[in-house]
Amino acid sequence: MTAAELTIIPTGGALGAIVTDLDTSRPVSSEIILRLKQALRDHHILIFKHQTLSEAQLLEFATYFGDVFVPPENVPVLGSKPGNPPLVVTIANAAPEYGSGGALLDNVELLPHTDHQWAPRPSSGSLLYALEVPERGGDTQWANLIKAYEELDAGTKEEIANLQLITYNPFLEDEESGNVTATYHSEKSPCKTLNQTLFSHPLVRTHPESGRKVLYLDRAYEVEVVGMEAKTGAELIERLRKHISQPQFYYNHRWSVGDIVYWDNQCTLHYRPAFEQTARRVMKRVSLAGSRPF
Repeated sequence: MTAAELTIIPTGGALGAIVTDLDTSRPVSSEIILRLKQALRDHHILIFKHQTLSEAQLLEFATYFGDVFVPPENVPVLGSKPGNPPLVVTIANAAPEYGSGGALLDNVELLPHTDHQWAPRPSSGSLLYALEVPERGGDTQWANLIKAYEELDAGTKEEIANLQLITYNPFLEDEESGNVTATYHSEKSPCKTLNQTLFSHPLVRTHPESGRKVLYLDRAYEVEVVGMEAKTGAELIERLRKHISQPQFYYNHRWSVGDIVYWDNQCTLHYRPAFEQTARRVMKRVSLAGSRPF
């Protein structure tokens, strides 16, 4: 197959495109990789249908687009083990037979987030490969944070232009606090600042490849606007989170076995609603290294 023969069809939603007839288990030409990179810049998520790969083949395909994300030892992430982080993480509610290098998640709701935003150099992108999917539910939704920024009013864009945001690491959360929630940091917050090194990033970041502005805010974790009075900061974040929750920014993906979705963590959020506890959902994920947001 040549790059010109590759078919990339937009989903018709707020983001995303479907790539057909590409076998990602085999070596891919440089021309096709360059076209896929451009397509990711244009559509922010790419969906590869009908794939069959081993874990090693998934890793080979993923690293066409960058090195694997490895967190600092003092910055835990899902599935990380200090000094020995897995390259491929198993995202599953019940499947220990799929290997020891991963993490099991339950069937609970996973709020809209981007991967590893609390890290000094958050992940640039992630690939998720579906091995088993529920008959009902288990979908993933992605949000377009470039579109969310562009649809802000001029006054809000000016208000947030130079703000820095801290996202607190949920894997260092106080064990007595319960589940992860989208909160604003305060003295009574669940995350203990004494236990973690904090990294601030621009609330409006610039995409390092396209140069487009991104509203770089999740709807999942505890955050704080640097230097802003708590009440004012909490009101601002609540307003922005309400803005990015609007359905026109989202694409819903109904998984099929063999799907790979590759998304840009630098300009999207992803969200998984809860699904039936008795259903099996097994995915393999590779996250790619990123750079310091600016």
